[in-house]
Amino acid sequence: MTNKTPMRLPPLKALRVKHPNKADPNPCLVVMSSVLSCWASAGFNSAGCAAVEQALRSCMDAPKAPPKPGNTINYHLARLSSKVTAQPSKKK
Repeated sequence: MTNKTPMRLPPLKALRVKHPNKADPNPCLVVMSSVLSCWASAGFNSAGCAAVEQALRSCMDAPKAPPKPGNTINYHLARLSSKVTAQPSKKK
């Protein structure tokens, strides 16, 4: 035997997920900070930083990953919100 009464939720302005499309961090950021710290400790154009500089160049020259499709969670929440949220009843 199943209960067919609708679920009661507290009143909400809108069903929404904040920031569903988080940007991926740049993969070259860590290598770039390594280059900058190497330059700060050993001086600009130091021979000791050549390997780290080469790693940064190869990271920057690598092809970019294709963009991910956007998240559609807020679209579907807006579409289904009338079925989830309680509509005020009109009394005559």
